[in-house]
Amino acid sequence: MGTRTGREYSEGLRDNRHIYVKGELVRDVTQYPPFQGVIRTLADLYDRQQEPQSRGALTTPSPTSDNPVSTSFVLAKTWEEMEQRVSGERLRCEFTYGLMGRLPDFMNAFVTDMAAIRPLLGRQRPEFGENAWRYYELCREKDLCLTHTLVDPQVDRSQGVEAQDALRIVKETDAGLLVRGARMLSTLAPVSDELWVGPYMPRKPGQEDYALSFAVPVATPGLKFICREPYDTGRSAFDRPLSGRFDEGDAIAVFDDVLVPWERVFAARDIEIHNLIAPAFPGYTILQAVIRGAVKLRFLTGLACLVAQTVGRTEMPRYQEMLGELVGLVELAEGLITASARDVLYNANHPLGHEGEKADTAATSRGVMPGLGTLFGVASRGMVGITAVRLFFPQAMTQAINTLRLMGSSGLIMTPTEQDFANPQISPLLERHLHGRDVSAQERVRVMKLAWDVIGTEFGGRQFQYEWFFAGDPVNSRIVYYGTDRRKECTALAQQLLDSLKS
Repeated sequence: MGTRTGREYSEGLRDNRHIYVKGELVRDVTQYPPFQGVIRTLADLYDRQQEPQSRGALTTPSPTSDNPVSTSFVLAKTWEEMEQRVSGERLRCEFTYGLMGRLPDFMNAFVTDMAAIRPLLGRQRPEFGENAWRYYELCREKDLCLTHTLVDPQVDRSQGVEAQDALRIVKETDAGLLVRGARMLSTLAPVSDELWVGPYMPRKPGQEDYALSFAVPVATPGLKFICREPYDTGRSAFDRPLSGRFDEGDAIAVFDDVLVPWERVFAARDIEIHNLIAPAFPGYTILQAVIRGAVKLRFLTGLACLVAQTVGRTEMPRYQEMLGELVGLVELAEGLITASARDVLYNANHPLGHEGEKADTAATSRGVMPGLGTLFGVASRGMVGITAVRLFFPQAMTQAINTLRLMGSSGLIMTPTEQDFANPQISPLLERHLHGRDVSAQERVRVMKLAWDVIGTEFGGRQFQYEWFFAGDPVNSRIVYYGTDRRKECTALAQQLLDSLKS
């Protein structure tokens, strides 16, 4: 089959899935108004894979069928293949301005990472490794849109996983695993084809029932998604230029005795394998996140420059300094893409777990840190990418948002609606009193509304929260870095100088 069209994608969403929004069961997500904007955005992305001007960058021949498939499924092991991945993912992120954290690219990278660790998954049960490989091929050949769910419900973080009513294995049957419980936060779930369930926090002895990874269709019997309130409220593109296009939707996934066929299971009741899955990833997933982060930072920087230009602040040294610093952060972000890609390439050619080492139940093998989400990575294999998404981008995005606030100041608040400009009695007054530097009032308000949808609306607030916690709590991340060998190396270098002064 290969790459799908936008129409094929949207038609595939009519499958009797159980999506609940504001207390109602949405029987057809394609007809539900708050979802139509994001469905159109994703459909447009799928259509771009068919267009001559972008097809070359977004697709590549399948190694099995020779049909065109997304470049986000390339198992890159050479720099040429890596450049192919990066260019395709960059282009898709640019189509959406880095505002969609769950582009199909992200989960395509996830299943590619899973396929790359087939030997690890099959260490005790070879069929699990083969399942991951076949699932990767299924997603690649059918061009499926995936969501994932990693995190246990946030009931009482002072207690263990058992107190969270988290997803767990109830029993094993001849047909597969029977699972029950909940997971969050499933972004893009309402408009995805498949749900991938994977590890995040390490499991401990006695928590074997909670150590599992599998994938099922979104429309699987017994699986329900309870969505947060949509941010697309039907406002015009003038008034809400982003909320109506890029609201991905988040949901909690509830498993009510769901049967997972054995061929869809990648790990079950094996603490060691569960805790090593994400650290063993080459890192295609993290690389996609770095690319998206760089594109979004570039967009926010450009928007801050537009706001400053619109209100006549570009000639003031104070604002030039702030904007110049953002441009410098963009340069750093571009360098992080290259550095991350090199780490991934090394990891892909030097797999973790194939040299006879064994991990303990806290997943401390070869630098994997205990007690932290396993997406943290392995210090001995290079950590530029995960450091970028855990530390650099949350800080850089925050700085960009704060700069936008300062550039726009009160102008971000006083933004009349499209209907106001359509009223002949007040439109001339708006043009007189709200025009900007060399721009009409309507154009000035368009710029301000775009900025406000990034930083001030529900959509904008969610964007900030999402980026800050994208890869876990940054506070915990900083604490964990304190425990790495890198800190010890830094300390040793300073100690070396002190010791040299004694001689």
